[in-house]
Amino acid sequence: MKIVTKLFVALGLLAFVCKAGAKEQIVVETGSTSLVFTVGDNGRLYQSYFGKRLTDKSEYAMLPQGKEAYMTHGMEDYFEPALHITRSDGNPSTLLKYKRHETKACDGGTETVIYLADPVYADEVAMHFVAYAKEDVFKAWTEIFNREKSAITLEKYASSMLHMYAPKYYLTQYNGDWATEAGSHTQELYFGKKVIDTKLGARADMFCQPFFQLSLGSKATEREGEVLVGTLAWTGNFRFTFEVDNLGGLRVISGINPYASQYTVAKNKSFRTPEFIFTLSQSGTGHASRNLHDWARKYQIKDGQGDRMTLLNNWEATYFDFDENKLLSLIGEAKELGVDMFLLDDGWFGNKYKRHSDTQALGDWEVTADKLPNGIGRLTEEAKKQGVKFGLWIEPEMVSPKSELYEKHKDWVITLPNREEYYFRNQLVLDLSNPKVQDYVFGVVDGLMTKYPDIAYFKWDCNSPITNIYSNYEKMKQTHLYVDYVRGLYNVLERIKAKYPDLPMMLCSGGGGRTDYEALKYFVEMWPSDNTDPVERIFIQWGYSQVFPAKVQCAHVTTWNKAASIKFRVNVAMMGKMGFDINLHDIPAGELAYCKQSIADFNRLKPVILDGDQYRLVSPYEGNHTSTMYVSKDKASAVVFAFDIFPRYSEKLYNVVMDGLDASKKYDVREINRADGSQGEVNTYSGEYLMTVGLPLFSAQKLSSRVYELKAR
Repeated sequence: MKIVTKLFVALGLLAFVCKAGAKEQIVVETGSTSLVFTVGDNGRLYQSYFGKRLTDKSEYAMLPQGKEAYMTHGMEDYFEPALHITRSDGNPSTLLKYKRHETKACDGGTETVIYLADPVYADEVAMHFVAYAKEDVFKAWTEIFNREKSAITLEKYASSMLHMYAPKYYLTQYNGDWATEAGSHTQELYFGKKVIDTKLGARADMFCQPFFQLSLGSKATEREGEVLVGTLAWTGNFRFTFEVDNLGGLRVISGINPYASQYTVAKNKSFRTPEFIFTLSQSGTGHASRNLHDWARKYQIKDGQGDRMTLLNNWEATYFDFDENKLLSLIGEAKELGVDMFLLDDGWFGNKYKRHSDTQALGDWEVTADKLPNGIGRLTEEAKKQGVKFGLWIEPEMVSPKSELYEKHKDWVITLPNREEYYFRNQLVLDLSNPKVQDYVFGVVDGLMTKYPDIAYFKWDCNSPITNIYSNYEKMKQTHLYVDYVRGLYNVLERIKAKYPDLPMMLCSGGGGRTDYEALKYFVEMWPSDNTDPVERIFIQWGYSQVFPAKVQCAHVTTWNKAASIKFRVNVAMMGKMGFDINLHDIPAGELAYCKQSIADFNRLKPVILDGDQYRLVSPYEGNHTSTMYVSKDKASAVVFAFDIFPRYSEKLYNVVMDGLDASKKYDVREINRADGSQGEVNTYSGEYLMTVGLPLFSAQKLSSRVYELKAR
């Protein structure tokens, strides 16, 4: 018997449950995309379709059955499984059959849960899918329930498995290293497996960012092609597996990296995997990015629809060499510059072991008395007097071997009991699987906020991966460490969010070592890279923009690459959440005036840049120039950035064709933010002209930039 179900939200029917039946179909869909599952005659669940939503839903019944939706180890399949369970009797196989499903309305869309169970061992898997109708974004995760009489061991436990079938597949990954994050690399997939993964633990994204683009049929461009874009919301080890089988089908498996992470689930307990977030675009990568940006600002990022503060960081002005008077002076400079906040970076803590370099004092979060005799309170008092906010750098998950914390609580540190310690950046990682350590890390923030309630912002750093991998707390469950560390981190962040719901924090990890959407539930923004060379930042910010909106990308003006003008450096920073990390005494008066004007311009343009639609017009990977555009949601205003990086002699220059405008409207176009403080002439064009013919925005001048503001008449 085939059961057809519909969701009548307007009538108040918030959920329905369907019982098993042969050839029953379950349709999970957004406004543009459908994911269709079919229950086979054998009672197993198959993915029959994933693609453009069909107008006539009855035609889904004509689809072929497809491949098993969540493939398991030990049965008849020959390729990579999504789930592998070992039981107490040694049986490593699992067979999943459909039990029921239910769908209910949720914020922005619907949540569908499909329940599968092993008829012999009774283990149950709940496959969760949240479909955001307007944004065309899906979230998928699984929950694995142990219904047996004793514990089971999860060897592999994917969040999601998707099946594709196309003539060709092109995978674009984003990887690099410290200061070279999010570099783009594309390859065609053939028979066999391609794996993107990390085993670094705390600073998991140091070499590889947790997102990808998969083009189907042909290589997608910004405006054309079918492309799946996916990312895992997990602040730890991840793995994406892309496997082409003997028939040309592709399975995409996403989830926690099972490396050294076999997980024991006790009787009547369950294991919840992290969320895999994805969108399928029929019109190129740009459309996919805008889907994710809209969804993230609305549903995922902490204060995603709120404002963001510009800031002045002291790091390049002082490094570790500062005292109270120097910082008071810098707070005054933040006021003069016109930013919203002064941020005190590393070097303010430790007394027995004073923080004069990265060799000591992590873990000893007490103010260095001879540097700051009046504590942080004197600084927050001065900031309030100057009319700016005060922010503070912390790295609470880490410990220096040369610290009082290490001397008192070495059992809190992840370190092998009978090996020589290995240090990354002269530090070790605290064991957040231990509830006592969670209390301690929460106490770092809570203690500072209690003593200095005027702290308005934290830069939360994490500079080391997990080394010396051994937990004194986990004892006989060492394979739980990688997972429980991340869960412990989330416990801490939940406590901070609950007690200080309006406290903004920056997610930093030696640059882009943490860049995922689960962490961004607790942080308003992230630090994409320690590399602030504006040329390199163009590429880095371009890479992150594939998945993350400009609103979460902190972009600072620094002295890196002095061959680039202050204007070029500022314009690159204006394409994200702008900040400054410079010594104002080192720049000429004219450049200082330009910076002040740029902050005023940025504050005026913030609603478009941070909350508008982003269009990547000309890629830096395709030549010597690049251009990016931001358009307000009502299409009434826009900002275009154009950069000449290293143009060649007598190079032919072409118009930049714009996007996202209203073709029927007229737009006044003016160059703004010029180095001399002037503004260009206003010229008027139709949106159709700008999106068809374009404008000559590039020049033959090396390391030059221009900013154009568009206003609809």
